[in-house]
Amino acid sequence: MRILLVEDECGLAEALKAIFTKENYCIDVMMDGVSGLDYALSGIYDIVILDIMLPKKNGIEVLKELRKAKVQTPVLMLTAKAELEDKIKGLDNGADDYLTKPFQTGELLARVRAMTRRKGEIVEQDLSFGDLTLRRQSREIFCTASIKLGLKEFVLLETLMLNPKQILTKEQLIEKVWGFDDASEYNNVEVYISFVRKKINFLGSKVQIKVNRGIGYFLEMRESE
Repeated sequence: MRILLVEDECGLAEALKAIFTKENYCIDVMMDGVSGLDYALSGIYDIVILDIMLPKKNGIEVLKELRKAKVQTPVLMLTAKAELEDKIKGLDNGADDYLTKPFQTGELLARVRAMTRRKGEIVEQDLSFGDLTLRRQSREIFCTASIKLGLKEFVLLETLMLNPKQILTKEQLIEKVWGFDDASEYNNVEVYISFVRKKINFLGSKVQIKVNRGIGYFLEMRESE
């Protein structure tokens, strides 16, 4: 799952990035409202965590423009103020939840999980395709035995498993796994597809990551011999 954090306090932004990365989330961080809005308008994020007090464009303005553009990504508002007026403004303009600074890490993670469940995706639930299971909490794949995935390998396979009937383009995978602000080489998708394939084959699974040349990648079960 990919999160967009729009927060101008450098220390808090770096701390939250580390926390979410440890919890197996992919996270992009923007430091002002204009950049945050540009990224949020892409629609690739599962959740936006949006501070109210931001340079260039405040969080309420960002939220208004998002909803005006029909982007329905769940938004969690952050505010340093406990004033009721700020909370009402956020909720009235389309925020899904709010959290007042300072907050406990556990509460923030719980709010994110709750918002994700309301969206219809249960983050903690394991994913399966054929004889292969992706254990999301431990970041492992299992088929008679288990093997650990790197974070990008995990997000890549998770994205494919969440869209089992779709062919995902290289561009879609780049956006989901690496985000927009990563300077990765374009062939990184092929490299990481190869890494994941080797781990799946090592476990003896019949699951294959197939490529439709010129279109994209998809999962398929190998026929029994």
